[in-house]
Amino acid sequence: DRGGGASVFSDLCFSLQELGWEVEVFTAHPYYPEWHRKSAVSKWRIQEEVIRDTRIFRHGLYVPANPSRLFPRLVYELSFLGSLCRSMFRGGRYDAVMVYCPMPGAVMFAALRKLILNEPLWLNVQDIPADAAAASGISQSSLFNLMATWTQRLLFNRADVWSTISPVMVERLSSLRNRKQPLHLCTNWLNGSLAECVKALPSKVGRLPSVPLKLLYAGNIGKKQGLLDFCQCLAKLSMEFQFQICGNGSEASFIEKWVKESGDLRFTFRGFLDESAFSKALHQTDIFVITEKPGSGASFIPSKLIPCIASGTPVLAVCDRSGPLGREMIAAGLGVVIGWSEFETIELKLSRFNSDFFSCQQNCLAHAQSYTGEVAIERFDKLLREMASDGSRK
Repeated sequence: DRGGGASVFSDLCFSLQELGWEVEVFTAHPYYPEWHRKSAVSKWRIQEEVIRDTRIFRHGLYVPANPSRLFPRLVYELSFLGSLCRSMFRGGRYDAVMVYCPMPGAVMFAALRKLILNEPLWLNVQDIPADAAAASGISQSSLFNLMATWTQRLLFNRADVWSTISPVMVERLSSLRNRKQPLHLCTNWLNGSLAECVKALPSKVGRLPSVPLKLLYAGNIGKKQGLLDFCQCLAKLSMEFQFQICGNGSEASFIEKWVKESGDLRFTFRGFLDESAFSKALHQTDIFVITEKPGSGASFIPSKLIPCIASGTPVLAVCDRSGPLGREMIAAGLGVVIGWSEFETIELKLSRFNSDFFSCQQNCLAHAQSYTGEVAIERFDKLLREMASDGSRK
């Protein structure tokens, strides 16, 4: 899988192995962001493989046809929990366990291991699931949202150490801790292979925007992006532009259908890009588009921000100004931030953007230095060793 955090998680595992850790990974068979199984292996078989000296155990799970609906999404999460439980005693007691959340099923499994085996547990929060489900509209039941928030808090507090990927999410998670666990800011980074693809292309800094303006959206297309709403609003404008949409996910078919039926030649749609094609598309575009549905709050920050700024590409962010993306965009001067309630100003703001274009390109490259893999992985290694050492003394 290349969508979401898959490449970053893989980078971390392989790098820790090279730094002297013995790393074992419990994960699923590939299915994301397309939401269909990419493996011919039996759906429920645990498949063991070794990649770069890292042992990987792939567990089957139910992959819903419509992951934007609540009930299929719950079955999906619980099926992963059940499948992972078959490996409850695999490997004995580990010196450190790290669980990545956005998948509550994985967090439930890690919490059970903590209860049974009392392993030192690190929770890395990429998304805050209960918040994201409510904000994206997957769950529209206030009772369910209340129960999900309570369950989430209970599970999170089984972990000894917490980390997350943005200052705003640190603030949100601080209110959920019951035991004042250490809470670290550990940002994601541009994974090694994609970084090489970006570096291989000539610099675009100083290049003026095209006429008409070239816009690019590339990555996961799900409920929380609200991309269809953005396209429908953008189509009402008279301005000239070329908007290329490349991606896959639970809502991708709706975008593809809308582009075909609208007949608006300013929009084009194609599937998910591999790293080489993605880096070339970034190099060719003028502005990278990132959208978030209103009310997302501190639930997540898009991983697609990192590669676009590493290529020196300014960003058009349609999001809450107070959320992780909005605050980072404004603080670092990465482009244009538009709230959904002020969408009618987008044409004016983009027309005025030409004067700031060069400085935004430079700001993007400068800010990308905060997301280098070497520094991030070194921090993970140091914190993991401290946690494992503390756990051995208990």
